[in-house]
Amino acid sequence: MAPGARSDVRAGPAGDVRAGLTGDARAGRRLPGGRPAAARRYRAHETHPPDVADPAMRFRNGNIAISYMGTALLRLVDEGRGGLDDPVGRWLSGLRDGDRITLRMPAASTTGLVDHVPLPEFQQAVPADPFRRWTAPELVALSTSKPRWYEPGTNWSYSHANFVLLGAALEKITGTRLDVLLQQKVPGPLGLRETRNSFTPDIPTPVLHAFNADLGTYEESTSWNPSWTTAPGAVRTTDICDLARSASAIGSGRLLSPASCEEFLNPGTVGLGRPTKTCPATVRLPNTEATHYGTGVLVLGDWVSQHPLFFGYNASMDYLPSERPAIAVSTTAGPTATGPTTPDGHTAHLLARRIAAALAPEHPIPDFG
Repeated sequence: MAPGARSDVRAGPAGDVRAGLTGDARAGRRLPGGRPAAARRYRAHETHPPDVADPAMRFRNGNIAISYMGTALLRLVDEGRGGLDDPVGRWLSGLRDGDRITLRMPAASTTGLVDHVPLPEFQQAVPADPFRRWTAPELVALSTSKPRWYEPGTNWSYSHANFVLLGAALEKITGTRLDVLLQQKVPGPLGLRETRNSFTPDIPTPVLHAFNADLGTYEESTSWNPSWTTAPGAVRTTDICDLARSASAIGSGRLLSPASCEEFLNPGTVGLGRPTKTCPATVRLPNTEATHYGTGVLVLGDWVSQHPLFFGYNASMDYLPSERPAIAVSTTAGPTATGPTTPDGHTAHLLARRIAAALAPEHPIPDFG
């Protein structure tokens, strides 16, 4: 997870913003408070995952799906169904400053909206019930209840709320549910047969089990609910072979026009991520020619990448356009991992960087948050 952003964009009545958002209820039988009926937390010694991971195992792909949303947006632009400078308020009525936030901004994470993840109320809610299903209106309400860090489009900071809004806008533009739209625009055309959406925490078998120590005990986190991570319809699972196919196809811009490929890799973020009085260094990262955020992807040196990290799952997909190798790595957190900077932190990205150094020593993958 990357640093968050704040916003002084305050929504009007909650119903106004929520009118354009999906609060999906396909979550199966639940107990009061949103907990799945069969949910229970397990310490690591109570479960017995396989000793060796198998390539057929499925795992959560996290913000890999954000690269699908960025690609889907640019495909719609190529089709003439919208423009990157179109205001999101055209589709999401009631969003404060919706007339100034363009489609480009949530895709590039430059809206200035606060990230709900580091908010105290969110940080208290997740440990209390990691099985809770969060809805898009809840997440956007958390974000828009806080002062924004900067004026839309004037800086860069990572906010999960950006992608919730992007998913809602994509649905409104097309009149198609996001999971269906993404399947039509990205996994379907690329033949990603093991990459699937889910509106519940379920993962198709065989499952790569995850464990996590973030809540104080090293315990199984496979079934913790990932609904807070992105837009409903973009919460996906995959296997390592599909992750490698995604790295190659997304990184090469296979589905995009040449103009959209350029936008994909630099939507105007280079030079952003500056500290200001209202955007401190703790919530932003400098975007340079060498390392910057694209349209749902990371540009890391000569590589096009994404590397999700949450709830014990780590992954990294990386593609080098000049020489065309694709790297795909998936790992799970060890008992000492409490974040990406700990010795047992983002092991997938660490391994990907080592693999890149062996495959293409003249093209190292730099770090970016």
